[in-house]
Amino acid sequence: MSGTPPPGGAPVGDPPMGETPVGDPPVADPIASPPSAGRRRLAARGTLINSGFQIGIGGLNMLRTVVVAGFLTTTDFGIWGIVLLTVAFAGVMKGAAIGDKYVQQSEEDQELAFQKAFTLDLIFAGLFFVLSCAVAPLLALAYGQWELVAPALALSVVIPSSALHAPVWVFYRRMDFLRQRLVLSVDPIASFVVTIALAAAGLGYWSLVLGVVSGSIVGAVVAMAMAPIRPRLVYDRGTMWEYVNFSWPLVIAAGGGILMGQLSLLLGNAALGLAAAGAIALASSIAIWTDSIDRIITQTLYPAICRVVDRKELLLETFTKSNRLTLLWGMPFGVALALFAPDLVDFGIGDKWDEAVVLLQVFGLSAAINHIGFNWDAFYRATGRTRPVMFVSLTGIFTLLGVGGPLLFVNGLDGYAIGVATMTVVTLVLRWHFIRRFFPGFPIARYIARAIAPTVPAVAAVLAIRLLASGERTASLAAIEVATYLVATVAATLILERGLLRESIGYLRRRGPGAPAPELSPSGSGG
Repeated sequence: MSGTPPPGGAPVGDPPMGETPVGDPPVADPIASPPSAGRRRLAARGTLINSGFQIGIGGLNMLRTVVVAGFLTTTDFGIWGIVLLTVAFAGVMKGAAIGDKYVQQSEEDQELAFQKAFTLDLIFAGLFFVLSCAVAPLLALAYGQWELVAPALALSVVIPSSALHAPVWVFYRRMDFLRQRLVLSVDPIASFVVTIALAAAGLGYWSLVLGVVSGSIVGAVVAMAMAPIRPRLVYDRGTMWEYVNFSWPLVIAAGGGILMGQLSLLLGNAALGLAAAGAIALASSIAIWTDSIDRIITQTLYPAICRVVDRKELLLETFTKSNRLTLLWGMPFGVALALFAPDLVDFGIGDKWDEAVVLLQVFGLSAAINHIGFNWDAFYRATGRTRPVMFVSLTGIFTLLGVGGPLLFVNGLDGYAIGVATMTVVTLVLRWHFIRRFFPGFPIARYIARAIAPTVPAVAAVLAIRLLASGERTASLAAIEVATYLVATVAATLILERGLLRESIGYLRRRGPGAPAPELSPSGSGG
């Protein structure tokens, strides 16, 4: 790599990037050439496309979790949660090392840039695969459960196979989100089919292990077949150090988050047994789905943010509207999980999960709150400032373990829930500190009030029904409350955010030649 690229890559209006060596056809880089309005349109359409895919795939994953929870015992689910987090620790750290920097770079030869990044990803995949295999027996020793070794080793195969998914980076950087999502969807769909079939056949936690491995391998085959740039091994020492300097705080932040989950399961097992670890794993799995749209919207916008990082007014507009879009569903879903967690247990996954009700409720509220300002870190990453991301992540980890860990032994799962709530408040405060530093004068109070507003009528309607209802609670009554909640949420959203919705739909409509793109107004009205 020739020198360090300016933060955020090329400014708006730069000529197209992506010249290849003489004799080869140039590799076009569509993200470099569209004007500001065109890039806005790509980002807006991409947000809606990715959100639609992620709602479907995320819903499929959550359905898999709920269905399999009905087949598995709490102990089996605890084993799965422990094994998954162990392998995810290595996998997430590997993933954080390359992808973001590849999108941010602005080399002239984009084919060579991809091949160097692909080579580094394979190297990191090999290292973290060895690490994951080495940790497996230590994990069994820590939990006193030697049956953890085999599934942990089997699941480690996902790490090297995930490196073969690298061609989707090219679609991502070009903001070709439809192809990116189609390729990425192969993995979870294949995993869902295999997992459900094996769980129904009585394979217990092995259904989840084999399902995830199968999905990753099938997804890798499809990604390599659809690669828009020929994968080739090209190692460059200078490139490696640029990636390391950019990525090490992100690697620590990502690895720390997974380590926090693993330590939580370890403490749950030590305090209350594997059943408690299973409860924590279940609550985390469902809550993670509420964060999935946040992550996908952040990923959608990140390439565009990198290209307009010198235009602060456009960054503020992007931050505000992307947050409002994700809050349209994230806040209602998290609050609904808190409202209906007892019904999910009683009429859904079974009474064996009774002790997890409070934990599910707290995780739901925590997920709802975490949607506020969710993508702040993308703006720091786009400017090459990754240390604040690490600081916030590590502070949250220490808060949860420092508060929730001891209370887990004193008050059980309810004590751990207090730790989750404390961590949520602390990280939200730190998040807003860094947002105010990036966007001085940002109206935080008004923003939070607007985020909560569409959910208030829905919650009030459900509480009114519960106040008026008498007698034993039934599945029918719970269904009526859920329907009321949905209708009230949709109605309030249409009233309070009609301008934003109208503007978003406008980006999906095809325009005739010469027709102007819908303009994003800084005020956020969209109208």
